[in-house]
Parts: sequence; C-alpha cells; structure tokens
Amino acid sequence: MTERAAEPDENVHTDQPAETTEQEDGLRPSAGFNTRAIHAGQSFEPLTGAVVPPVHLSTTYAPESVGQLRRGYDYGRGTNPTRDSLQDQLAALEGGVDGGALAYTFGSGLAAENALIHAVAAPGAHIVMGNDVYGGTYRLIDKVLGPWGIGHTVVDMADVSAVEKALAETKAAILWLETPSNPMMKISDIAALAETAHAAGALLVVDNTFATPYLQLPLERGADVVVHSTTKYIGGHSDVIGGAVVVQDPELAEKVKFQQFAAGAVNGPLDGYLTTRGLKTLGVRMDRHNANASTIAQWLLDRPGVERVLYPGLPDHPGHELASRQMRGYGGMVSVQFTGGATAARKVAETTRLFQLAESLGGVESLMNYPAAMTHASVAGTELAVPDNLVRLSVGIEDVADLIDDLDRAISAV
Repeated sequence: MTERAAEPDENVHTDQPAETTEQEDGLRPSAGFNTRAIHAGQSFEPLTGAVVPPVHLSTTYAPESVGQLRRGYDYGRGTNPTRDSLQDQLAALEGGVDGGALAYTFGSGLAAENALIHAVAAPGAHIVMGNDVYGGTYRLIDKVLGPWGIGHTVVDMADVSAVEKALAETKAAILWLETPSNPMMKISDIAALAETAHAAGALLVVDNTFATPYLQLPLERGADVVVHSTTKYIGGHSDVIGGAVVVQDPELAEKVKFQQFAAGAVNGPLDGYLTTRGLKTLGVRMDRHNANASTIAQWLLDRPGVERVLYPGLPDHPGHELASRQMRGYGGMVSVQFTGGATAARKVAETTRLFQLAESLGGVESLMNYPAAMTHASVAGTELAVPDNLVRLSVGIEDVADLIDDLDRAISAV
C-alpha cells in the first residue's frame, strides 16, 4: 500500500519490508474509508492464517546471512512489522482513494512534530503558526526549539494577508495550521493557505487531530504534511500514546524516516497494535461523536449562563460554510464560554460526572477540560491564551440523553 523511503545515511539499511500489495490485503484503489481502515496493512498471517496480524515484540531480527536481511528487518528502532502495519493503515486513510501517502509513527504527537521540524528546518529557520495552536505545540516550538535557533511568528490564519506578510518577512520554512483549532474551534481554508505557503516557498503542515482523516483530508487540498496525536481519535480509547507524520513527497518522506530511525522516538509494538485496533473503528466512532456533539451544541445554545457555543456545525459559527466544504462532518469537540466567567467555567468542569475532568480528548468516553489551567496553561499570558470562561468538551459515544442530563445538572448548579 505504501512505498518505503530509502535512508539518507550509508550506515542505515536501505532494504525495506516487502510491501502489502492489493492482492495480499484484498484492497482495490476504490475501496471506501472503513474498508481501508480495517484491511490496509492487515493481511492475514500466512503461517497460521490468523486474521489479526501478530504483535511483533522482538527488538532484533536474524538475517539470512551477513548483510542479507529477512524482508528488510534488522533492529526494532529502524523497522518493526507491527509499526509498519500501522503506518500502511494510516497512509491508506490520509492519502485518500488515490493513495500515494507515506506515514511514520512515533511515541507521541509531540515526538512526531519534533521529528518533522528537525527533518525540514535548521537553526535560523522560522515557523509561522496560528494564534490558537495547541499549547504543547507552542511550548515545543518556543521553549525547546527556540533555544536551538528556530524562530516563530503567531498570526490569525483567517487573515490571509497577514499570513502572506508574515511568510514574506520571515522567509518561513513552515506554515503550521490547526483546523479545527484547539480549543477555539476556528476553521481555516486549507487550500487557500496551501497556495499562500507554496507561493512563499514554505511547507503547509496541518494538524488533523481534531478532524481525523475520516472528516478531512488535508493532503488532497494541497497540504504538504499532516500530523496527528494518534492518542486522540485515532487510538480512540484513552489507553495508548502516539503520534504520526504523513507526507506525499518521497524526498520529504526520506527525511522524516531518517529522523524516525536516527533520533528513535518510535512507538513500541504494543502501542502500535492498540492504535491499529482503534483505527479500524474510527469511521463508526466518528459518526457517533459527530451526532452527539451536534445535538449537545444545539442544546447548549438555549442554556442560561451560556455566553457562546463554539462548534463548526452550528450555522452561526464563523467557519460553518468553510467547514461544510472541506469536511464531511463537524467533529466531536465543542467549546463553551460562560457568562459567569472563570468561576462558572471551573464549577461546571468540576461538577459533571459522565464528562470526566481530565486532559486529552477523542476517546469513547466524554471528557471535560478547563484549557486555561490545563492543556493550554503553557500559553497563559501570550496572545494564544485561552479565555478563562471556556471549557472544552470531548463528546464521547455514550447515549446523548445521559450526557445532556449530566451537563444540565452541572450548569444548573452554577
């Protein structure tokens, strides 16, 4: 399904595992999303016929002879069959029906982002990013990569002229975009920003964690790179940490693959297996996340004490029309602002029971987060700061009537 890039290093084996062909995994190029999610990279194990590929825990592999590897495997940091299966699976989904994508998975979403930036940028390079990116991404770029010599500029991605100006003034290597954004739920035009980035000689990187490849395919709209925290919707069960980088350009893929091998922030085989298992049900889970979130967002509009509901599926959302064009659904994330300020927001966050107060998102269970003091605490005091009257809902797949009852009791108690 996917082509493996050669390593740009003479000390790294260029032999790669045999590819999963369409005959082996039963897929045709026109296969639908759910079919690809279940079968890409998941051909049965030939020795026993096991329909679920085994988890390969071995850290090292015996060659046929010196220099003659078995299907390209030698050491687990470089290659692992379980990780390769997940990478094929992700590539088949982010690459769309026409394929051509190459995916690389890591130990966390931030590890994936770090590897990508090291692959395409060097000290003196610059990154232009949205003014509401995930706090962990900002912390990585500002606090970790900043001292290494990577500069950054923050801009409103809805203001294309401001983006053009920032790219021109900084000669940025990367334009970094989240859409929908976390947690302000802003929608940005991927195709327009891809054109803007490319005109300035920059790569467009899209964090597709909120939308997932089920709802949005940035590569098909001109993006150069997609990044994911696979911890979220892709894993889907709040039990495995991971990240991914997906690209289409073979030269760029080669650089990312080298970072994966050389720096070694890979995901382990058990993590890969759990992520693969979760990814197989992404489509059906997202349908339920979408339906529940839409119902809850509409219900919240009429609640006393609610100042604003941020959900792109609502007709009055500023990005509703754009989201309707570039997404096939609006997602499972809803942000809510309260007229009672921080006190009300904290009270709601600490009162719900089915919506558990916790970091993260995208699991089957509903979660409530207070970003100003939790996920986005690292951007407090900057222009990326999240309003302190806002809570973020990761709407799960429970019965929606029970979720509404839980929210109603919490909001009524404020």
